[in-house]
Amino acid sequence: MTSNTTTSGLPAPAEALVSARSRRSGALARLLADRWAVAGAAVALGFVLLALFAPLLSGISGNNPYTYNLGALTESGLPKGPFGGVSASHWLGVEPQTGRDLFAIVAYGARISLLVGVGATLLATLIGTVLGVFAGYRGGLVDTVLSRFTDLTIAFPQLIFMIALGALVPASFPRQFFMIAVIGVFGWPYVARVVRGQTMALRNRSFVVAARAVGASPLHILRTEIMPNLAATITVIATMSIPGAIGTEAALSFLGIGVPPPTPSWGREISSAIGWVSVDPWYLAAPGLALFLVTLALNAFGDGLRDALDPRMSGRLR
Repeated sequence: MTSNTTTSGLPAPAEALVSARSRRSGALARLLADRWAVAGAAVALGFVLLALFAPLLSGISGNNPYTYNLGALTESGLPKGPFGGVSASHWLGVEPQTGRDLFAIVAYGARISLLVGVGATLLATLIGTVLGVFAGYRGGLVDTVLSRFTDLTIAFPQLIFMIALGALVPASFPRQFFMIAVIGVFGWPYVARVVRGQTMALRNRSFVVAARAVGASPLHILRTEIMPNLAATITVIATMSIPGAIGTEAALSFLGIGVPPPTPSWGREISSAIGWVSVDPWYLAAPGLALFLVTLALNAFGDGLRDALDPRMSGRLR
């Protein structure tokens, strides 16, 4: 007669549940012990709140990114006062020539950057996970074909193709969704490579072999055995991909194929500030520092999350 209890005296399902909770608690403790990761999470959350409450925060000082305020400028078009016109009514100064409030521009620009960064990452993660799991589990010719397609996509001149597509897409098409699509479509190969390797290792593990031996279908094995064990890896990859997507959005906006003006965009503001850096360096500092801080914070949080969920993953993802 077989027994459904383990050496701990608990039923097998109960012990598995306790073990899963213990792993989650241990991962959370390791993450909270990483001050760099916690600081990164706090800064990233601050930018998320800044984006969500941009109208409210900008309205406190009575500004918005679409209103010109020529009274805040000198006759030459430069902001009045030190640090680019920083004052009680303009917390980060004003934009040269237009007098638009830089805090409002940065706050509303965070919406575009985070929307595109998160949206493109979700799309790239979805495509990469599906193709990586399929290639890694099936192996053989399927794996060879998908792996070569992945290599071809990585070798493709992505930025040039993005610029060309930007010129072909009608101006009426929402640029946010265009950038999400193009960044996501070109970002999946890096996800697929890692997921494929992890899937190939999992498909030979004893619990997968046992499930296959008792007649479980491939779909059942993927849903109950493979995907749960890939969840941590996929979460870490997605988290660490967001800063790259935000940077790519800023680069596209810098080159003039991002959201059209007057919609605020950090990349376009940085591009405009280049011509003023010698006379008004603060104009470059405001959007540039925002872009630097959010990417640094997300990278720091991603590193901490990776080490917390699986310290052994560190060497494979670097």
